[in-house]
Order: sequence, then C-alpha cells, then structure tokens
Amino acid sequence: MARIGILTMSDGRDFVHKDVEKFCRKVEAKISSALEAAGHEVVRAREVVWTNRLAVSEARRVADARPDLTVFNIPVWAFPHFSMLAAAETPGPLLLFSNVDPRYPGMVGMLAAAGGLDQVGRTYGRVWGDVSEPEVLARLEAHARAARAVNGLRGSTFGRVGGRPMGMYTAVSNPDQWMQKFGVDVEEIDQWELVRRSEGVEARKVREAREWLERHAAGVHYDGKQLTPELLERQIRSYYAMRELIEEWNLDFSGIKAQPELTTHFCTMDVTEAFLNDPYDWDGEKEVHVCATEADMDAALTMQILKGMSETPVLFADVRHYHADRDIWDLVNSGQHATWFAERSDDPAENLRRVHLYPEGFYFPAGGASVHHLAAPGEFTFARLTRKEGRYRMHVLKGSFERYDAATNEELMRQSTYEWPHAFARFEAEADEVLSRYGSNHIHAVPGDRIQELRAVCELLDIDYDGFGSAGGGERR
Repeated sequence: MARIGILTMSDGRDFVHKDVEKFCRKVEAKISSALEAAGHEVVRAREVVWTNRLAVSEARRVADARPDLTVFNIPVWAFPHFSMLAAAETPGPLLLFSNVDPRYPGMVGMLAAAGGLDQVGRTYGRVWGDVSEPEVLARLEAHARAARAVNGLRGSTFGRVGGRPMGMYTAVSNPDQWMQKFGVDVEEIDQWELVRRSEGVEARKVREAREWLERHAAGVHYDGKQLTPELLERQIRSYYAMRELIEEWNLDFSGIKAQPELTTHFCTMDVTEAFLNDPYDWDGEKEVHVCATEADMDAALTMQILKGMSETPVLFADVRHYHADRDIWDLVNSGQHATWFAERSDDPAENLRRVHLYPEGFYFPAGGASVHHLAAPGEFTFARLTRKEGRYRMHVLKGSFERYDAATNEELMRQSTYEWPHAFARFEAEADEVLSRYGSNHIHAVPGDRIQELRAVCELLDIDYDGFGSAGGGERR
C-alpha cells in the first residue's frame, strides 16, 4: 500500500484559524483513519498550516518521510499561498482534497489553491467529498496507487537485452526522454550475455527445474526436434542467466529482443519471459519481474506502471485477430504470457494444470517450448503507452477475458497460432475505433477496473490520456 502525507490548510487570520482549527483537525483525522483502515501508511503534519512559515516547515517535515502522495487537505477557506509554498517543498505527487460542507467554504479554498498551482504549472490531482463515502475513498485511493506506481519508476533501471527487434519503431524509446520524464535509466546489455552465461548454470538445478515443469504442467509435448529435454533445459538455463543479469545490474524491469538471433540460432525466450513475469518459479515464490518480449521499451514501461498499481503480473500480447462474429479479440503472443493468467491462482499448481509446453513452430527454427494456455475469465483494464510526434499518450480500454466450452476454445485458438498463449478479450469499444487509431501491435492488461488510477498516472506524468469506448476521453490535441 501507499505512504500518504497529509497537510491541512487553514485561514491565515489568527482569530478565524482559532475558530476553525478544531474542525480542520476533525476532518484530517477522518481522512487519516479511512486511509489507515484501507491499509495505507499515513504521515500527518504536526500542526495545521495557517502561516507561511508553517506552510514551509510542515511541508518539509512531511516531505522528509518521502510519501508516495502528499494530500493538501483544505476543509475551510485557506489562504492559497500556503498551498503554493507547501507545494514548492513537496516535489512528489500532490493531491488537493476538500470536504463538501456548506458551513465552511473548503471547496472555495481548494479551487483557489488549484488555480494558483495551475498558473505555475505544478502537476496535482483533485478529490472532493466525504471520505466516509466509498466512492470518495476509492478516488483518493486511486490517486495513492497511481502515485505509488509513478514514484516507483523514479530511480529505477530498465535492462534492454538486445536492440530493435525486426524493425519495430514502437519498441524503441529515447533514453534521454525516459530519464527526464519518468526518472528511468536504461542499461544496454548484449544478448550474447544470455548465451555465454547459460553455459555456466549448475546442471542439477536445471534438471530439477525441467522435472518440476514435467510434473506440474498439463503436458510437455516433446517431439524430438523442436522440443527436446535438452532444448527445454537450454531455456531454463537462459532464465537463470537472465536472473543473474537482473541481480548483477540491479535491473528493476527488462526486455529481451530474442528475434531473430536467439530464436533462429539458440532457443526462444518464452520460458524465460513467462516465469520472470510470474510470482513464482520452480524454486518457489518470488517477486514479479516485468520482462517485455521483443525488448519493447514502452511495453515494459506500461507493464511496470500497471504492476505498481495492481501488484499482479501484467499481460503482454499482440493484438492478433478480431472475431467479428463474436466481437472478440484473440490476444496472442509468442509464448510470453505469465502462467499466472491461466487461473490467476496463488497456487502455481492450479495455474500450471492448464499450461502446455508445445514445440515452437516455423517462426523459430532454434526451437524450444512455447508456453500455451488460455487466460482465465474476468474483468480487465487494458493499456499501452505510445507516442505521437514524440509526445507520450496512454491508450486505455475496459473489457474482460472470456472462456467458452472446450470445443469452441479449441476451434478459436487453432485459427491462429495454437501453440502460443491466448486471451479472448471483449473490449468495451468498437473494433473500428480500436483499429483506426490504436498505436501499437502490443497491448497489456491487469485484472479489475484501473481507469481512475490510469487517469491519475497521466496527470502526474503530464501525458495524454486516450480512452477508447467506455474508458472515455479522446486523445488531447
């Protein structure tokens, strides 16, 4: 959960402040209690701000705790310059909050502070209402989760293993822009490191990992050519080599080019990418490490933001096919979906009983296992960072994953590349709208409705929110 700082602003006249201070404290305590009950850590200023000196000193005190989000609580008319001074001392994500109480002009105070912040170009969010109401608390929490995701990017390192894949401009981003806008450094690593390091992985633990997959997967379909025990072990060795690179270079998230060099001459990275993105592997529970196939940088960045909000694995897929007769999209990618999506269970065995390891097809002559499964049904939010004339925007859609009877699932999957993982997605947007302006071949998703969080992320990062269909809000011009 998030660490949230709270500063409460008051009237700058001593006789007025004396009259309203008790009410200000009451509102602040109510906000703090609601957030703590929801599991967040709250850091409160020692004093209600009613002078310019307190605005600076209390803001610095709260900022020292490095909160994910700082809330300026404005329950009464508060002198707007207090918010301006405090904002200068709180460089992280900022939110203005006002209760709605006809006895006190808190809303007036919030709007005055907001106008001042707008004039100086300070980014912030706004929430108003009674925090005891679930929808108001939900909006406040959405901003907190968004702030936590954005703060999580600052000072992080992305490991780019390999260069541009197969001519994809959308997979390559400007490291200078990433550092300036997101605070993310990019470490360039050659794919040869995976080949070289894989040879040194201990044979015993590789064999044990292969046997674990053979026991728990629904099937490991060796064919003696494209998938053999030796090729599967090579993929496992690549996984361990990538884990070694992550540890050595302190990588927070990553991407692997793979195509065409590794997929033609070494092995596919499907097993490596799937289990890096999983919350477990054959050695037990672990943290999800976002790893984008084809070293797609904006994919990885999108996924890291979504992971920061949801704390779950994040889907990576191609927008492969649209079944017009069913209004269903088949989201397919070359073996990269985390196995967690098969059932979304905390128990790896529950997920893996729906996972098959099939031999790779003609696209990948080096061979290896493709991690095949069909995503479990449920509500999802889909997103993707793209750029238009150099400016970032966030494509956002709402929708769900669906499953049908076994025969229908089989028929639909066999219409594309069966061996790869699939997700049957129903978007709450018309296909014409998606195909006419969606700006990437890749798409990403997490469970639940994350629209409010993504709107807040866009505000905090100064990028354009571009919602499709029910996600609302067209691209800003």
